[in-house]
Amino acid sequence: MVQAGGVAGEQLRSYIERIERLEEEKKGIAEDIKEVYAQAKAVGFDTKIMRKVISIRKMDAADRQEQESLIDVYLHAIEGGDLPTRTAPSQPDDMDMDADAAE
Repeated sequence: MVQAGGVAGEQLRSYIERIERLEEEKKGIAEDIKEVYAQAKAVGFDTKIMRKVISIRKMDAADRQEQESLIDVYLHAIEGGDLPTRTAPSQPDDMDMDADAAE
Protein backbone atom coordinates (compact mmCIF):
# COMPACT_ATOMS: atom_id res chain seq x y z
CA MET A 1 0.00 0.00 0.00
CA VAL A 2 3.03 2.29 0.17
CA GLN A 3 2.84 4.90 -2.58
CA ALA A 4 4.76 8.10 -3.13
CA GLY A 5 1.60 10.20 -3.32
CA GLY A 6 -2.09 9.98 -4.01
CA VAL A 7 -4.54 8.25 -1.65
CA ALA A 8 -1.89 6.53 0.49
CA GLY A 9 -0.04 9.83 0.90
CA GLU A 10 -3.20 11.62 2.04
CA GLN A 11 -4.00 8.79 4.45
CA LEU A 12 -0.48 8.92 5.87
CA ARG A 13 -0.69 12.71 6.23
CA SER A 14 -3.99 12.29 8.07
CA TYR A 15 -2.43 9.83 10.55
CA ILE A 16 0.60 12.05 11.08
CA GLU A 17 -1.54 15.14 11.69
CA ARG A 18 -3.77 13.26 14.16
CA ILE A 19 -0.72 12.04 16.06
CA GLU A 20 0.71 15.57 16.13
CA ARG A 21 -2.57 16.95 17.53
CA LEU A 22 -2.69 14.20 20.15
CA GLU A 23 0.93 14.90 21.12
CA GLU A 24 0.02 18.56 21.65
CA GLU A 25 -2.97 17.56 23.79
CA LYS A 26 -0.75 15.20 25.78
CA LYS A 27 1.74 18.04 26.35
CA GLY A 28 -1.08 20.27 27.59
CA ILE A 29 -2.40 17.59 29.93
CA ALA A 30 1.13 16.97 31.29
CA GLU A 31 1.41 20.69 32.03
CA ASP A 32 -1.98 20.62 33.79
CA ILE A 33 -0.88 17.66 35.93
CA LYS A 34 2.36 19.45 36.81
CA GLU A 35 0.33 22.46 37.90
CA VAL A 36 -1.92 20.34 40.14
CA TYR A 37 1.16 18.81 41.80
CA ALA A 38 2.56 22.31 42.34
CA GLN A 39 -0.70 23.42 43.96
CA ALA A 40 -0.71 20.37 46.22
CA LYS A 41 2.91 20.99 47.19
CA ALA A 42 2.13 24.65 47.95
CA VAL A 43 -0.39 23.61 50.61
CA GLY A 44 1.99 21.08 52.15
CA PHE A 45 1.39 17.74 50.46
CA ASP A 46 4.36 15.54 49.60
CA THR A 47 4.16 15.12 45.83
CA LYS A 48 6.52 12.14 45.79
CA ILE A 49 4.11 10.27 48.07
CA MET A 50 1.15 11.44 45.99
CA ARG A 51 2.78 9.93 42.89
CA LYS A 52 3.32 6.67 44.76
CA VAL A 53 -0.33 6.62 45.92
CA ILE A 54 -1.48 7.15 42.33
CA SER A 55 0.79 4.33 41.19
CA ILE A 56 -0.58 2.01 43.88
CA ARG A 57 -4.20 2.89 43.08
CA LYS A 58 -3.63 1.86 39.46
CA MET A 59 -2.75 -1.68 40.58
CA ASP A 60 -5.30 -4.38 41.14
CA ALA A 61 -5.51 -5.76 44.67
CA ALA A 62 -3.59 -8.98 43.94
CA ASP A 63 -0.68 -7.15 42.31
CA ARG A 64 -0.57 -4.66 45.17
CA GLN A 65 -0.54 -7.43 47.78
CA GLU A 66 2.19 -9.31 45.89
CA GLN A 67 4.32 -6.17 45.67
CA GLU A 68 3.90 -5.43 49.39
CA SER A 69 4.86 -9.01 50.26
CA LEU A 70 7.96 -8.87 48.08
CA ILE A 71 8.97 -5.55 49.60
CA ASP A 72 8.68 -7.12 53.07
CA VAL A 73 10.75 -10.12 51.98
CA TYR A 74 13.46 -7.95 50.43
CA LEU A 75 13.66 -5.56 53.38
CA HIS A 76 13.94 -8.40 55.85
CA ALA A 77 16.52 -10.13 53.67
CA ILE A 78 18.80 -7.09 53.72
CA GLU A 79 18.08 -6.14 57.33
CA GLY A 80 18.02 -9.67 58.73
CA GLY A 81 15.41 -11.07 61.05
CA ASP A 82 12.16 -12.95 60.73
CA LEU A 83 9.35 -11.94 58.44
CA PRO A 84 6.37 -10.38 60.15
CA THR A 85 3.11 -12.25 59.88
CA ARG A 86 0.49 -10.33 57.97
CA THR A 87 -3.17 -10.79 58.58
CA ALA A 88 -5.52 -10.25 55.69
CA PRO A 89 -8.08 -7.51 56.30
CA SER A 90 -11.59 -8.81 56.87
CA GLN A 91 -13.01 -6.11 54.62
CA PRO A 92 -11.51 -3.59 52.18
CA ASP A 93 -10.39 -0.33 53.67
CA ASP A 94 -11.59 3.05 52.38
CA MET A 95 -8.63 3.43 50.01
CA ASP A 96 -9.42 0.13 48.30
CA MET A 97 -13.04 1.13 47.86
CA ASP A 98 -12.02 4.54 46.47
CA ALA A 99 -9.64 2.86 44.02
CA ASP A 100 -12.35 0.49 42.85
CA ALA A 101 -14.82 3.34 42.45
CA ALA A 102 -12.31 5.36 40.43
CA GLU A 103 -11.85 2.56 37.88
